Amino acid sequence: MLISQFKCATAYQVLWGAELTHRGQQIKNDLESRRAIRRNRRKRKTRYRKPRFLNRTRKPGWLPPSLESRVKNIVTWVNRIRRYVPITGVSQELVKFDLFAMQNPEISGKEYQQGELAGYEVREYLLAKWGRKCAYCGVENLPLEVEHIHPKSKGGSDRVSNLTLACRGCNQAKGNQDIRDFLDKKPDILSRILKQASQPLKDATAVNSTRWALFQQLKQTGLPIEVSTGGKTKYNRTRLGLPKTHWLDAACVGNVEVLQVFTEQPLLIAAKGWGSRQMCTTNKYGFPVKHRTRCKTFFGFGTGDMVSAILPFGKFAGTHVGRLTVRESGVFEMRTPLGKVSPVRHKYCKSIHRNDGYMYAFSTNVQ
Repeated sequence: MLISQFKCATAYQVLWGAELTHRGQQIKNDLESRRAIRRNRRKRKTRYRKPRFLNRTRKPGWLPPSLESRVKNIVTWVNRIRRYVPITGVSQELVKFDLFAMQNPEISGKEYQQGELAGYEVREYLLAKWGRKCAYCGVENLPLEVEHIHPKSKGGSDRVSNLTLACRGCNQAKGNQDIRDFLDKKPDILSRILKQASQPLKDATAVNSTRWALFQQLKQTGLPIEVSTGGKTKYNRTRLGLPKTHWLDAACVGNVEVLQVFTEQPLLIAAKGWGSRQMCTTNKYGFPVKHRTRCKTFFGFGTGDMVSAILPFGKFAGTHVGRLTVRESGVFEMRTPLGKVSPVRHKYCKSIHRNDGYMYAFSTNVQ
């Protein structure tokens, strides 16, 4: 789950904050499901959609649909905020990690590789790569130390592929032993660590490529763009003594000397999409079982609309607030934080918010 944030700040004062949750994994799952259904249909002696080859081209800067949706979600909210607030600039965490600084820490003469910030780049990447827990014992929520897999005293380098995270107990117990000697009686853990350490920086590269695409989209808005890295964001947040939250991380992007926070509760925004264009409902084997009408709205309500319903009788008698799944008959279903409510007749529904592709809630964790 990739989360993006926006801040509304004037003179280093945070007045409003939100966290946007993307739906990239859902898009990927839907595409894989569609591909499986089409492949299964081609194996049967029925009418089918012929496979198409060599007739599709990709434009420069093409991204997979799951990643492209993330970029479009952020651009959508930038444009929405600009309608109501006089935005004069955008601060973007252009790259999550400085790959060159991590791959070549021994190179000297480069100012951006020196000082505290270079160490923050490496530490932030290691926290993401090793899941913020000790690689040897798996303990979490404790101070973790950077540990050399192949001891530096025996020729090990400072390259990020030779670094891992360890709690103080495991780090002292290992000392300058070779990892194969230290984990001689734990072959499963040894195999996992060596495999994970040798993985390329593809996760960081994927994040960086998405953010470059976002940078190009933000440039088209005509607003001045200030760019920074994830390591500098963490450095600013630590220096300012702010807690680790996504929306406060967004407020710390770029050159931030002093920051005053005037809000405690960020708005949680989750991308839900606009529905499906599928013309029929299929069972788990891919066979059509029900036709879908082209009409998306019934009795003034559409699927995804947030409504309040006062049910006078029945199992779910009472007041409910949630999102609708509409039907032509006028007997709907409602999804609430406590579960599904059905049946919900249209005459008991009162619209609160029309479906715009997103769901909203306030954070319950007050700082």
